[in-house]
Amino acid sequence: MEKLVITITCDSTMSYPRNPHNPKGVPAQAEEYIRSVNAGASICHLHGPYTVDEKIQADGTKLSDLFLPGWLELTTLIKAKVQPVIQFGIANGRFPQRVELMKQRPDMMSICFNAHDECFQPDPNYPPVELYGLHDREELEKYCLYTRQYGIKAEVESFHYGAIWNANKMISKGILDTPVWTTFFLGWAGGCWTPPTVKALQYMHDHKPENFNYSVSVMDPPTHWQVLTQSILLGGHVRVGMEDSPFVDGGATYAKSNAELVEKIVKISRELGREIATPEEARKITGLPVA
Repeated sequence: MEKLVITITCDSTMSYPRNPHNPKGVPAQAEEYIRSVNAGASICHLHGPYTVDEKIQADGTKLSDLFLPGWLELTTLIKAKVQPVIQFGIANGRFPQRVELMKQRPDMMSICFNAHDECFQPDPNYPPVELYGLHDREELEKYCLYTRQYGIKAEVESFHYGAIWNANKMISKGILDTPVWTTFFLGWAGGCWTPPTVKALQYMHDHKPENFNYSVSVMDPPTHWQVLTQSILLGGHVRVGMEDSPFVDGGATYAKSNAELVEKIVKISRELGREIATPEEARKITGLPVA
């Protein structure tokens, strides 16, 4: 079995607003990513500065606006200390801004290959953060062409299996390269929800095309570590961090740093007999160019 690729996602501003250890500001986020890479993560899923629409817009979307200089600052601070795979997140950002963001040349760009329909409300006493966007196939074609133009690998975000159908459509058009790197999102609340269960992951795994490699994100603290462990056993890869679940257990104890979450999944994987990929090894596994 190939080594385990660990993606780290440090920002829980939208997903867990009451997390007392969420890193605030670009320098604090950069330090969290650096600690996490040193703990064993090889891909950094970045959230540079952004704001979320307060209400649904005239075009029917409710998305994020990105502050592009902050993304460059965050990347620069991280790469001054460590050399992970850089993956730009906030796939719910507005398309023109994300095209501009590609000019910063991350290794990967997260692209949601199904509609965005998210509802973040872990605490019923807080109002939900809701996001909506269609991401039609015309937009996906443009994403594939722009990522190819800028030498960036698309990360196919799959909240349900329609995303894999769309990705195969882009492959058939000759505009999405294989092997595809996809992330299965389980337990993310909203209209694109997939159950955060071992059975749901097994379904995703069993229907995965041969030329796809996958990582797993689980936004459900009670099942988070169980489903990630199943991904390790199946030969998939994992994503951890405060965005997905800031708890070191089933939801009672906050991690004091993202590195704690990396350290836990490293320990689980090694106890199961699976070693951890370095950033250079992760490049080869995900299909990125290796220096």
